[in-house]
Amino acid sequence: MLLLVRHGDAGDKRTWNGPDRLRPLSPVGRHQAEGLVFRLEDYPVERILCSPTVRCQQTVQPLARDRPLRVEPLAALGVEASAAEVLDVFWDSKLRDTVLCTHGETIGRLLEQLVTDGLVLAEPLQWPKGSTWLLQRNGQRRVRARYLPPLALDRGPGYRART
Repeated sequence: MLLLVRHGDAGDKRTWNGPDRLRPLSPVGRHQAEGLVFRLEDYPVERILCSPTVRCQQTVQPLARDRPLRVEPLAALGVEASAAEVLDVFWDSKLRDTVLCTHGETIGRLLEQLVTDGLVLAEPLQWPKGSTWLLQRNGQRRVRARYLPPLALDRGPGYRART
């Protein structure tokens, strides 16, 4: 199984005064990153691969601390990655129980290709910030998918989980 995660909210890139790769998570995105720990608590995770951008790394850092695992940046999960690069990562048979944290554009390219190749979804095709797709591959290049919406944790006064 692969867990395909879209990075958490990083605010509006038009208001960020720096290289986009350095744009951090917003407060909402940090809550989504904390929520990812609870959202994935019932799933095994052996590795965490992510886009080299700060916002992707910050999204999976709480999960990495919880497991304890190392976050491994991978250019093939970057915003500029081609569909072929992302598919090569996706079909890598050595990856098992791995989180792949990336960008909306990258997730869109991967999911659209999987649908073209025969993936049938019970849920609508969507990938909001902080969401996860559970993708189970088999030897015949068939994929089963399940969508998990983002879970944002607010740890302030009156702490509650928000979905």
